[in-house]
Amino acid sequence: MQGYVIDIKAVRDDDLIVLILTEDYIYTTYRFYGARHSTINIGYKIDFELEYNAKTSIPRLKDVIHLGFQWIFNNEKLYAWQRFIKLFNFHFKDIYKIDSFYFEALDELSHKMIKQNSKRAICTTYIHLLEFEGRLHAQYNCFLCDKNITQDISLVRSFMPVHASCAYSKILHFTHTKELLEEKNLINFEDNDINYLWEILLQGL
Repeated sequence: MQGYVIDIKAVRDDDLIVLILTEDYIYTTYRFYGARHSTINIGYKIDFELEYNAKTSIPRLKDVIHLGFQWIFNNEKLYAWQRFIKLFNFHFKDIYKIDSFYFEALDELSHKMIKQNSKRAICTTYIHLLEFEGRLHAQYNCFLCDKNITQDISLVRSFMPVHASCAYSKILHFTHTKELLEEKNLINFEDNDINYLWEILLQGL
């Protein structure tokens, strides 16, 4: 089976606890003697097998093959990818079964990043994630003061619209922000605006 490594914790000796996001489940697995096998890291897509033992509730991770990306040696893209992937560990805390949307979204994103700017591609994927989870707000009432927003728009965590003056945050172009929230389109956002959205995203999915 295939999945994305979303967290790694070192335990005794060189053993590892590895969390893997697959098409249907989040697996918590145990990898013996990690230093003696091929390196795995957060964000890696792997092909693997699980071995179950009646003596433990955590399956053993075995026969791991790293399924590399074309951009794996691009440090800027890899760093952004790993920071995004790590957020899934907290997003799915105490959740075991998941919808295939998340695995498919990461597959699609990994291909988009071949040609696209990493932060722009990730922010676009995040917009679709918010829509899928029913958390994308395209109503222009300020989250903080509940008054209508006609200009002076900004976004806060989960891309919630607010008055920039209420949140003491960056003013975004109103039409471009509407395109983002209604059409999930970032094409008109400048790089400095993308960097602002990126910092919001890093607060948590």
